[in-house]
Amino acid sequence: MLKVLHFYKTYYPDTFGGIEQVIYQLSEAGIGHGIDSTTLSLSTRGNIQNESIGKHRANYAATTFEFASTPFSFNAIKRFKQLAEQADIIHYHFPYPFMDMLHFMCGINKPTVLSYHSDIVKQKTALKFYTPLMDKFLNSVNYIVAATPNYVESSYVLQKHIEKVKIIPYGLDRSSYPLINDEKLNYWKEKVGENFFLFIGAFRYYKGLHILLEAVKSTDLPLVIIGGGTTEAEVQLKEFATKNNLNNVIFLGALPDIDKVALLHLSYSVVFPSCLRSEAFGITLLEGAMFGKPLICCDIHTGTTYINIDKVTGLVVPPFDALALRDAMIHLKASPKIAAQYGKNALQRFESHFTSSLMSQSYFQLYHSLMNDKK
Repeated sequence: MLKVLHFYKTYYPDTFGGIEQVIYQLSEAGIGHGIDSTTLSLSTRGNIQNESIGKHRANYAATTFEFASTPFSFNAIKRFKQLAEQADIIHYHFPYPFMDMLHFMCGINKPTVLSYHSDIVKQKTALKFYTPLMDKFLNSVNYIVAATPNYVESSYVLQKHIEKVKIIPYGLDRSSYPLINDEKLNYWKEKVGENFFLFIGAFRYYKGLHILLEAVKSTDLPLVIIGGGTTEAEVQLKEFATKNNLNNVIFLGALPDIDKVALLHLSYSVVFPSCLRSEAFGITLLEGAMFGKPLICCDIHTGTTYINIDKVTGLVVPPFDALALRDAMIHLKASPKIAAQYGKNALQRFESHFTSSLMSQSYFQLYHSLMNDKK
């Protein structure tokens, strides 16, 4: 068995973001390909060894403190070194500056793959101090993997290291999502109706939710929002909805996968208003495509417009433009035949580009290439 250690700042069940989803998909798929995956992340739950997540093992080091959205852990130093010694390949998930530090502190001399999930966008001041370490770290790994050519072309950092960059799109496994019965569908149909626009995601600064709420203001466009964020972010969004009498907007909070899938089935379109390139890909768009839904997103020169092709799988609008977003939603709602065709095209594009099987096979080929190079 080829042993792979995945390292990122957080993982299931503490957080459920897109990067965590990618790690999970690779770890689960690897079992059928002779790959034994282990994960290491930080956790406020403390030090935990070999917890079962699906069919693989997860390890957690207790978070000591957090700075600039980066958790640090004294316990992680020893645990990372132990797990790295047992692994054949270290698979890093970027960005996470503390990870770069540990790579050098622990003297890692194993084959390394780095999945480059996003540029650092928000912490501009911290980035100035971090850049020398980041460049040294990126120079030291064997391969850097980006999810889309769009992101590679628009990333200054990736362009600096282009000679070692590979492109492997993210992928999802439809069979890993729960099957929905009529009882669950009818429950949500009674609560929220059907043929609504659906947003799924955390209430983060770059998600563009304030633009989305502005877009549906003074319309009868039905919008259902799954997800949550900090108390402050939730309060601000809900206060805006109340102040503007947005009775067409329903906030459902974070939901289990079985409920999310039911709402995907009932929805008319998945709308994804992320407006900054912190949104490097958009797993929610991929889920919408997987369920054959027409998509709406913003053109931020990242993976969002690699998944959603304008006037093919859905509509693409400029970022921060509530009127353009509103017009796209109105046009899609008024054109059910066009919307249905976009949904079919989105599903076809998903099946040809974005399955978990395609992603996993590409990564596994890279792993084996690394091991062959080592010989």
